Amino acid sequence: MKAISIKRLILWTPTFVTAAWEYARHTFLLPYVSMDTGNVISPLLVFFVTATLLSKLFRMHDNMQEELRKQQAVKVAIQERDQLARELHDGISQSLFLLSVKLDRLDRAGSPEEVRQTTEQIRGTVRHVYDDVRESIANLRSAPEDSDLPWLQSLKSAAAELQDAGTEVRIDWKLPDVLLTSREKIELLAIIREALMNVRKHASATFVQVSCEQEGGDGFRCIVQDNGGGAPPGAELAKDRYGVKMMSDRARGAGWTFLFRSPAEGEEGTAVEVNRPSSQNRRDNEA
Repeated sequence: MKAISIKRLILWTPTFVTAAWEYARHTFLLPYVSMDTGNVISPLLVFFVTATLLSKLFRMHDNMQEELRKQQAVKVAIQERDQLARELHDGISQSLFLLSVKLDRLDRAGSPEEVRQTTEQIRGTVRHVYDDVRESIANLRSAPEDSDLPWLQSLKSAAAELQDAGTEVRIDWKLPDVLLTSREKIELLAIIREALMNVRKHASATFVQVSCEQEGGDGFRCIVQDNGGGAPPGAELAKDRYGVKMMSDRARGAGWTFLFRSPAEGEEGTAVEVNRPSSQNRRDNEA
């Protein structure tokens, strides 16, 4: 039985019982039951129904509320686990991957100066991992909305790391800072960082461009396009494409459209697109 049905029964049962008793008394029992006796029986009858049927309904309602609280607690726990997974994947795992790349470069270093430079880069990456761990812990202890990042600087830092690995990055940023909330900036930055990391891991690209521009009054479009070998069609649905799923989940959670485009036959490169139509376009589409 649904909660709304239980509430209706609790609300209307005393009224129905009283009405049924009064109808029966005046129609059938009046010659046998005096007015004073009927007035005494009426509250006793309501009390009896309340102590039996309504008590069971109250217990059913309490049990449903308790089950709902348990489900909400499980949902909160799952959301916290998902947030932790995002923090680990978006920050720590990416930095560790770059650390492994720089260690491989250190093994191939041919001069003391190159060894020194690579060692300094490794130290910087380790410090970055340390900062990511502290930031992840802080984010789990506080509301995500309280977080705020110097996001353009963070984007340039991610691009610089990719360029250190040998891939040229061009950023064409035409998105006004006031167009997004602090939370939306965090989500968009995480998606772009993940797209850049996927280029480094899978694309073997020499060039990648990040383009973001305003569309309409409050809409925007961001595209990360590389010139690598390109992912095969349907690659975003593969079980091991956790990064693509994370990007898609972030975009969907923010109410944006997410597209992962594989190259057509004879073409190169993969594109990741995040799009939010303007309010006017959304109203036109709904009309």
